Amino acid sequence: MKKKIHIGSVDPLSLLGSNDENIKILEDHYKVSIVIRDGELIIDGKSKDVKSVSDVIQDMIITVNQKGYVTSADVNTLLTLDPASIEAKRILNNDKPVILFTHKGAVHARTPGQIRYFDAVLENDIVFAIGPAGTGKTYQAVASAVSALKNREVQKIVITRPAVEAGERLGFLPGDLKEKVDPFLTPLYDALKDMLPSDKLKNYLDTRVIEVAPLAYMRGRTLHNSFMILDEAQNCTRMQMKMFLTRLGVTSKAIVTGDITQIDLPGNDLSGLVDASRVLRHVDGIGFVYFHEEDVVRHKLVKDIIKAYSNGEKN
Repeated sequence: MKKKIHIGSVDPLSLLGSNDENIKILEDHYKVSIVIRDGELIIDGKSKDVKSVSDVIQDMIITVNQKGYVTSADVNTLLTLDPASIEAKRILNNDKPVILFTHKGAVHARTPGQIRYFDAVLENDIVFAIGPAGTGKTYQAVASAVSALKNREVQKIVITRPAVEAGERLGFLPGDLKEKVDPFLTPLYDALKDMLPSDKLKNYLDTRVIEVAPLAYMRGRTLHNSFMILDEAQNCTRMQMKMFLTRLGVTSKAIVTGDITQIDLPGNDLSGLVDASRVLRHVDGIGFVYFHEEDVVRHKLVKDIIKAYSNGEKN
């Protein structure tokens, strides 16, 4: 089946991309042939695929008319998300929320999942962010916490994760507490270094305005006016998850992140994250955001790797 789409006054380069990059994405995705001739795009392929490509191209034309161009990321958004959805429209219209302004530039919510995450943090006191690696769950959580601290919405940030690799039996490791736990907390420090100048971060850590510690050291505390983050929560037990959530004090917020496909708990221990997603999903003030392959913001191969493993586990 062949179909022609008249592109009118739309600049072909703005629509097709450099070296026809956008067209190549469509051709690879739908297994169709697309050529441009005399101001028309000619699509050739199976009728179902031709119709789908035609719908995507019409949305691409609308996007060019609205903001002057369409990027390969826009095209991929249209391919992986219902283009009528709010998140898709916000991305295509370049309406990407700014989470935090840093000394290195602005931190944006860049994908549909990250936009839902951004909105959930504004609307809830506790947010669970669940999904595969590379979707920005931890990074965005830290950005939200630093933003709240800068805006004086909270007075303290507490970031924690279970040191499962050490069994949380850190006494057998050499060095003081900081030397023992820091290797397990490196991703959290990396995020903080991106968002705060080194001197300010050091001051916050020294004065304990920002605390980064293993989950075991949260027991017995109540944290008021604080922003709490529990990272790698799939490796919490049910009791550890309950312990963390009940540390929440007055005017505090919490974000819990994790990937339920990467549980490292020994034996048949139930993941506290899996349990919480079942027990707490209908509690007012608690939001759940689920990420998918289209939200991956690392190397383009990471998305394909996650998808391949997911398909392999189903077979």
